[in-house]
Parts: sequence; C-alpha cells; structure tokens
Amino acid sequence: MPNVLLLSIRPKYASQLFNGTKKIELRRVRPRLEPGDIVVVYVSAPDKVLSGFFEVENVIQDRPDILWYKVKDNAGIEKKDFNEYYEEAAVGYGICLKLIEHFEPPVTLQDLRAKWANFRPPQSYHYLTTSQFEHLKSIVQNKMEIMSEPYIN
Repeated sequence: MPNVLLLSIRPKYASQLFNGTKKIELRRVRPRLEPGDIVVVYVSAPDKVLSGFFEVENVIQDRPDILWYKVKDNAGIEKKDFNEYYEEAAVGYGICLKLIEHFEPPVTLQDLRAKWANFRPPQSYHYLTTSQFEHLKSIVQNKMEIMSEPYIN
C-alpha cells in the first residue's frame, strides 16, 4: 500500500487545489512521500472539513530562491507570501499533485469525531496506518451515500 498522509491546508490554498489552479503544495519540511502516495486533505479553521485527496506525482526540493522559479505558476501563492513562508529555510519542498478528488459534501470535523472518537486533525501532517485510512474511507463513503439519497417525505 502507498503511504497515506493526512495534511492540513488553509482554506484559501485548499480551494485553489480543488479548483485546479494550484498544482503544487508547498512545505518547509519534507514529508516521506513518493510518486503514487496519497495525500488526504483536511482544511483547517474556520472550515474544519475533510475535503478530498490527491495522488503524489513527485516531490521537488531546492533552495527557496530556486524553488520559486520552479513552482511560481503552479503553487497558488504570491512571491511575498512565498518569501515569508520560507524565511530562514535552507530548503523548500513542493508536492506535485495528480488525480485530485474532491468530496461532495466535505466531511465535517464533527462528523469525523462522531465516527472516529479520537480523531485529531494534524497541525501540519501525520501519516495514517492502513486501518486508519480504510476507516476514513468508510466514513467518507457513508457520508457521500447519505447525501446522495433522494429526499423522501
């Protein structure tokens, strides 16, 4: 099974990711990801929802000044914000995305905790075990099935 990473992303950047304008997720710390691994996206406050996932195409790394030129058109960030994010960092990382899947509707933190008692959204990211990932998939599938059922009076 591929690695599965649960990643917290700010609402602005998650929106860009799911509308296709953001194709690279930036990080200051390199997650252990390889092509084909899965990243599950948790959108941080104020949204607090599990919004979807993507497959990792590859991970690039470089000095921030060089990384900017590699990612500037696909990272959904202004140069000023990029520079602030990587201030004092020797190396920056970009997770290149493919096969993006958006959950409709997203799964709220309240719903997650109702089905997974000790669920804690990550501050940055954490890896899921195979059983945790399977449990998360069942929560998402159940939520989507409930929401797609026709309304009956």
